[in-house]
Amino acid sequence: MNKQIRQYLGIVSAILTYYLIHEGAHLLYALWTNTFKQIHFKGLGVQIEVYIDTMTQYQLGIFCILGSMATLITAYVLVLLTDQICRSSSKVYKSCMYYITIAMLFIDPVYLSILCNMFGGGDMNGISLLFPQSIARLMYGGILCFHVYVFRRSILPKYSHSFKYNN
Repeated sequence: MNKQIRQYLGIVSAILTYYLIHEGAHLLYALWTNTFKQIHFKGLGVQIEVYIDTMTQYQLGIFCILGSMATLITAYVLVLLTDQICRSSSKVYKSCMYYITIAMLFIDPVYLSILCNMFGGGDMNGISLLFPQSIARLMYGGILCFHVYVFRRSILPKYSHSFKYNN
């Protein structure tokens, strides 16, 4: 399989995995708190709608922060598993895991530290019920800086070496 097809499969798998993890965390919490209303499919996006009027501000804040917490935990697990993943002989598998790791490391920190004010706030609207928005954005900015460091120092070199030297 050529490199472009592997990259395409990796990107598609990253998008699907991101939505499964991030929106799945929202969905599980909504079901657990009995506040689930419906799932909206918006273009390439997915949104879990809840009965906000039955939730406390604290519950809504938890609902909104859980998606990013789930993706961050997934990112850290993938970082810990990088050496194992890179030993695989399957370039398709490694490509998918590489792009999934990138998505888990960067999507939420970039959105919640930089882009949230440009696109309606999203989860930040609820997270700001738990923390002042400026503090939350600074926290996610710090997480983003840490993830850039981890990616440059660990993930990128390991995957680059693996793709170059392991079948």
